[in-house]
Amino acid sequence: MAEKHKITLYCLPFAGGRALSYRDFQAHVSNRILIKPLELPGRAIRVREALLTHSEAMIDDLFDQVREQNDDQPYAIYGHSMGSLLAYLLTQRLISAGLPAPRHLFLSGGKAPSVLGERQARYKLPKDEFINCVKGLGGIAREILEEPELIDFIEPILRADFQAFETYVYHPTAPFDIPMTILHGFSDIEVAYQDLLPWQQETHQPIAIKQFQGGHFFIFDHLAQLGQLFNQALIR
Repeated sequence: MAEKHKITLYCLPFAGGRALSYRDFQAHVSNRILIKPLELPGRAIRVREALLTHSEAMIDDLFDQVREQNDDQPYAIYGHSMGSLLAYLLTQRLISAGLPAPRHLFLSGGKAPSVLGERQARYKLPKDEFINCVKGLGGIAREILEEPELIDFIEPILRADFQAFETYVYHPTAPFDIPMTILHGFSDIEVAYQDLLPWQQETHQPIAIKQFQGGHFFIFDHLAQLGQLFNQALIR
């Protein structure tokens, strides 16, 4: 008989991502960890819902999902790229609502929120420039980005997500008291190592920074290592 799950790991999407993006994570973690990706409106089973273009609206949606699904189960949060910012903001929201805090935050491919500063409004770029920008980051299958009909479908989703991320304005708040593990690809053109260090001001506990070979979407080349890292941090 399989051992009962002991902790839930909510996985938050990167720009253009969906719950299915994390379909292979469960196979690489202990059966005591339940991988639970959260879906934003406008994609997959929520494709008929309006896209969200502001981080506050995304957090409202994600907060409702966690509150409805959690059932007092111990949990942690993982987010990649845009998802790392959403993980940070969702944790703020959960704590401010008086709900139990996550046991751990795992944040990959994301600058600390305090150093985001003024960013290029890539979501306003002409179509060809915007798609080329997305191609440069990786993470979206090239066969999708080379198929006109699929590009037409995914472009509004990407633009909405980029808009939510690029219009976010940082407001300092009290640090968490939560362990944070920061994951980084050596060749990431979006995020430099020095952009990770200010994550420390967001928690009283010492942050751990783990680096991997690869670019912005290094995570999909290192699923076994990520699974081991999740196991070590969450299973006691």
